[in-house]
Amino acid sequence: MDQGASRPAVPRSRERRLDLDRARGIAILLVVFGHVVAQQAPEGNTWYEPVRFAIYRFHMPFFLYLSGTVVVLSGLLATAPPAWPAALRKRAVRLLVPFFGIGLFILAAKLVALQLVYVDNPPEGLGGGLRDLFLTTARSPALSVWYLLVLFLCTIVALLLRRLGSTGLVLLGLALQFLEVPPLVYLDRFASHFLFFAAGLWVAERQGRMLPAFEAWQPLWWAAFALGIAAAELEWLDARWSMVLCGLLCIPALHGAIRRPPVSAWQWPLALGRYAMAIYLFNTLAIGGGKAVLIAGGIGWTEAWFPLHVAVAMALGLGVPVLLKRLVLRRIPPVDRLTD
Repeated sequence: MDQGASRPAVPRSRERRLDLDRARGIAILLVVFGHVVAQQAPEGNTWYEPVRFAIYRFHMPFFLYLSGTVVVLSGLLATAPPAWPAALRKRAVRLLVPFFGIGLFILAAKLVALQLVYVDNPPEGLGGGLRDLFLTTARSPALSVWYLLVLFLCTIVALLLRRLGSTGLVLLGLALQFLEVPPLVYLDRFASHFLFFAAGLWVAERQGRMLPAFEAWQPLWWAAFALGIAAAELEWLDARWSMVLCGLLCIPALHGAIRRPPVSAWQWPLALGRYAMAIYLFNTLAIGGGKAVLIAGGIGWTEAWFPLHVAVAMALGLGVPVLLKRLVLRRIPPVDRLTD
């Protein structure tokens, strides 16, 4: 933790933070929209790729920021070293069991589906799929699961280096942006996203000052965020630094907006937020299945049919995981806990 009397310790939060639930709901909606297209939008389409590019500048950084916030509010970062093994075992069950389970399930589902229908991002057989899933992860057949492993790695690093304080961890995250980390075991994504996790730690430890500032200066934050998105779209910055800029600027803009009316009264983000883990785990399977059925039914991956593909993908990507959670996973307590 940072040293100094100016920053009081953050007590473990026992009260449900509805702003964080709403933030997760809005963030998971953006995730599903980004997953509508696994590789390339249909030729001739001009609107989706710029929107997806903009979303990818900030939506996963925002998720990592929220995760860092929760780590502080839950008291995990304050865990005494003798209790680290137990805490990390619990964290591993929470994050790594779904990481391996869903990754292997997606790989198996794609290997079976390849015999029947069109499959996005197909694996190169069982051996190649396993290699790409866990080692050469730039070509992972289940790329969407990276967040779970990266969040686990962020937790370990934050605990081991907590004497640096949250400011030191933010500086470490900035330093990692200058490294060219190979895409092995998702370490490249850890290096590019640890900064935002550390930003969540930093803000949570100062939430008494920072959150009111986020709310009070909304026009300023949104103007800065909009300029960051414009700089990214106009390619004034490369992909890495545009994500750094937009990922940091989105924090006060989005979190402040979520805490103010009218967003603070919206109910739909709360509903999605409650199912965020299930949606994250299962949305790509639902989207891929829907796309395969549409193509098999003669509705091609074309500019003319693309709006229907988007609508179906969004409906399935959100609806199927929620129904799966409510109708099936709730009946299996260990799986229910892992997908909460």
